[in-house]
Amino acid sequence: MERLKNKIALITGGARGLGLSIATHFFNEGAKVILCDINIDEATQKARELNGNAYYLDVSNSENVKNVFLEISIKYKKLDILVNNAGINGFEDRKDLLEERIKVNNLQSKEFATNGKIKSHFDVTVNMTDEEWRKMISIHLDGTFFCTREALKIMNNQKEASIINMGSVLGTTGGPSSPHYSAAKAAILGFTRATAKELASRNIRVNAIAPGYIDTDMTSSLGDVKKLVKSSTPMKKFGSPDDIAWAAVYLASNEAKFVTGQTISPNGGFVMSQ
Repeated sequence: MERLKNKIALITGGARGLGLSIATHFFNEGAKVILCDINIDEATQKARELNGNAYYLDVSNSENVKNVFLEISIKYKKLDILVNNAGINGFEDRKDLLEERIKVNNLQSKEFATNGKIKSHFDVTVNMTDEEWRKMISIHLDGTFFCTREALKIMNNQKEASIINMGSVLGTTGGPSSPHYSAAKAAILGFTRATAKELASRNIRVNAIAPGYIDTDMTSSLGDVKKLVKSSTPMKKFGSPDDIAWAAVYLASNEAKFVTGQTISPNGGFVMSQ
């Protein structure tokens, strides 16, 4: 308990899912939490339960990000922890892609087993629109950059701070139905390493968490793809938000004071099977 006593922690995408779990664990460890989300009503309610504050934040809007962090700077005078968690999976309005993934995966397996050749293909990239690509990159990559840039205007004059970026196993393994998501998450891991080197002289640690498949609202829309994922995971299950939140607590605490530029990946062994 109290591993984060008196720390000021801002979590983007904090109204639900991984963000809320991280915020709750931070609160239980003594931190003052700030929940930032486009779902401001939910964020406000949850922040109230955690004796914290909430702000409407569209991480893809640099002006909105700038204004929110300015308010936080004035109100709190410092920022000890930033968790860049806000994100989407790209399937929110595209269940057809999930159905296609299962269909093509089954067809390819049958075709290869029967003829040794694959005739069915999963054409996501060639059919992806500019809007789909830019929205994904904007929320994940631009959002991580915008929030980090503004956080540093507060953190740079402190003796220490911790930034935690949310990556994904798909940033390493890639995902056949998620080229835009995989690209954004891979870029975040590179951004984590670069900023970790840059900010080490200020004792600002920058690390990433690259979750495997976790049971959250974001993965609830995956349908039968969940069976496919579980079959490819040595532990044969999805993780829980707690698995990610405890990793965040560690990285934010003094227990990780010599850890920077690293990626922790709770994934049930998923990466070993790829």
